[in-house]
Amino acid sequence: MILFVSGRCDIPAFYTPWFFHRLKEGYVDVRNPYDPHQISRIFLDEKNIDAILFCTKNPLPMLSRLDEIPFPYLFHITLTAYHKDIERHVPDKTKIIEGIKKLSEKIGKDKVIVRYDPILLSEHYTIAYHIKAFEKLCSELQGYIDHVIISFVDMYKNTKKHADVMKLKEIKLDDMHTLGKHVGKIGKRYHIPVKTCAEEVDLSMYGIEKGLCIDKEKMEKLVGYRLRDGKGVRKECGCMETVDIGDYNCCGHECLYCYANYDDKTITQRIKLHDPYSSVLIGHIEDADRITIRKDKKIHQLKLL
Repeated sequence: MILFVSGRCDIPAFYTPWFFHRLKEGYVDVRNPYDPHQISRIFLDEKNIDAILFCTKNPLPMLSRLDEIPFPYLFHITLTAYHKDIERHVPDKTKIIEGIKKLSEKIGKDKVIVRYDPILLSEHYTIAYHIKAFEKLCSELQGYIDHVIISFVDMYKNTKKHADVMKLKEIKLDDMHTLGKHVGKIGKRYHIPVKTCAEEVDLSMYGIEKGLCIDKEKMEKLVGYRLRDGKGVRKECGCMETVDIGDYNCCGHECLYCYANYDDKTITQRIKLHDPYSSVLIGHIEDADRITIRKDKKIHQLKLL
């Protein structure tokens, strides 16, 4: 299986000690979001784990412990140009950029992918603003990253709830093409491929491929053997299937567009329930919990020649 760390919350930014303790213990327990008392126990050994995909806005807490990771891995790092009005507790972006550079120097740029997403429009965050910000991003990270993934904001429940606060404007098809035209030119100028993910809009005429967050070909190159096809989580998504070990409503970044923090009242309380020595991310195993061993095995088919 491909372990996703994590799409539900930013484990590298906030829960790095817990993650490495789970590696040491050799297993992790994951609550079912729809049935919290149903626990999946995943053994973190070479029989089960093909690779790890880390997804974070802040890789800095991980940098000194990369040698402790026993599996092949990639990093997706979300780097936008929003301020505290949108991304309430994301660290200074100059520090994140330096962290990306250090990460790239440690593990190689082929394992470092930046996500400039979601792209949203408002009175302040205009098309011109994004073009300028994207050029700065590429100029800073030229030679340090494999490629950039872009996507446009989706109106999740939490995003809709904060739409007035963010002063969101509708992103029209013409806006996407205008941005695509400029972003494609910038990517080409700095020799950084740009791809979309889970987007219906076709921007290929600007040199922007319809890409995948979890690309089968790239993952096979990483692990050294062929992998079975999986299925994405959305209709437009062609990504490989992953197993997420995170939990919802416990990410300290508290970005207003986030789909995973959808209950503002519980976030602080749930974060306080975290114990770095617990087998579950938030809280502890309870008497009412039902633990099932996840049966997934490594998803290889044939060794690559």
